[in-house]
Amino acid sequence: MDFSWKIIIDAGAVSLALIVATLIRSRFQFFQRFMIPNAITAGFLLLPLYNFALPPLGYGTNRLGELVYHLLNISFVAMTLRSPPPTIRRKSGGVVGTTVGILSQYAIQAIIGLLLTLLFISTLSPSLSPAFGLFLPLGFALGPGQAFAIGKGWEALGFAGASSMGLTFAAIGYLWACFAGVALIHYGVRRGWMCEETMAIFSNKKLMTGLVSKDEKRVAGGELTTESEAIDSLSFHGAIVAATYFLSYLFLRVLVWGLSFAGNGGRELGNNLWGINFIFSALIAQIVRFILQKTGTQWILDDKTLSRIAGFSVDYMVVSAIAAISLVFVSAFWIQIVVISTLGGIATTLSVPWMASRMFKDYRFERMLMIYGCSTGTLSTGLALLRILDPEYRSPVASDYMVSAGLTFLLAIPFILGINLPAKAGQTGNWTYFWIMVGISFAYLLFTLIAYILLARKRAWEQGRSMWIKP
Repeated sequence: MDFSWKIIIDAGAVSLALIVATLIRSRFQFFQRFMIPNAITAGFLLLPLYNFALPPLGYGTNRLGELVYHLLNISFVAMTLRSPPPTIRRKSGGVVGTTVGILSQYAIQAIIGLLLTLLFISTLSPSLSPAFGLFLPLGFALGPGQAFAIGKGWEALGFAGASSMGLTFAAIGYLWACFAGVALIHYGVRRGWMCEETMAIFSNKKLMTGLVSKDEKRVAGGELTTESEAIDSLSFHGAIVAATYFLSYLFLRVLVWGLSFAGNGGRELGNNLWGINFIFSALIAQIVRFILQKTGTQWILDDKTLSRIAGFSVDYMVVSAIAAISLVFVSAFWIQIVVISTLGGIATTLSVPWMASRMFKDYRFERMLMIYGCSTGTLSTGLALLRILDPEYRSPVASDYMVSAGLTFLLAIPFILGINLPAKAGQTGNWTYFWIMVGISFAYLLFTLIAYILLARKRAWEQGRSMWIKP
């Protein structure tokens, strides 16, 4: 019988790579020391396979890119369906400060990327797309799903290989998160940046193999909310997540149809909205959660099970994102990629600790790690770095981030909606679009600078030459 095995081959390859990566992490101290997530290792294991071994057999990387797109949206649905964290009523500025810290990296990375792109176009690469530099904030601060989806839209505007380029910057961002993030922890230990309690936790922490020891007490990954005789609880939760994602698709489809009546501008805006589908997925998930709460049926959802679904989606998304990188396109722009990602990574590594040490009043180092991880990878990367110092998430840092996520997305919508402007500049030859995006980026930088000053107050410029100031 003529059945298609391509999806099974992709799923099997990703799964085997994850298993091998888990064994590598459990055996080699290098991977334990730098806390390299297994998904990143698995992605690089598959990278040569999908670039050199499978294409001659008729298996490309496009499906992996599409998998990244859908898994990102599904992870947002699963996380948003969870019970909202308790209201944080402290004067620490944790929620607003987290939003300011993340938005500042959007602005800083966009400005660096755009101006360096302009420099390359003026010198070495006259044919380079004006949108090239925006892959720095897309891949670092927004993540692989957004970088792939928006890059896919840019391909329709004449930027060949844009989706693969987005995944490349996302993979480099993960490397910055792992190596530079852990290096910041070691540096902070030597410099005494942490409180004594946190220092004790870190100094006594054993190398993480990534596996729970057979002698350790195992934590339950979820609780049943259904009778398995009727339907398995995991199946039910998967159905809720999938149905919610399907509703977001229908909502966006209707919205795009309505925008089509506004002419070419409306149709173009509608097409761009598919690149930020994660926002609409989270929005519909919030509505579903609200309905369940109002009808008194929210108990049918288990937060731990939803976290497992989100974790599954993120792990497979990260592997697929790295494996889907096309080395052919990357090799053609390796100088630009190295220069832009290196300078962007250095700027993020220096600016995040500088701001966090002056802006926050409590859990400063933990909050800094969370923002740094989310500004070079994804939410899972930020949580991975935070987990080194706060294994049980007992601090309010993770909860503050979840509360701030909605505010961050709301404030970032103008930035995301304008992110196609440089690509349009390359398509039309009208550089006004490019400079509008530069202006938007500087406006975000000014906004975050003012917010930072209001939060930090007298400490805003204290010991300006020091990367970190002590309380």
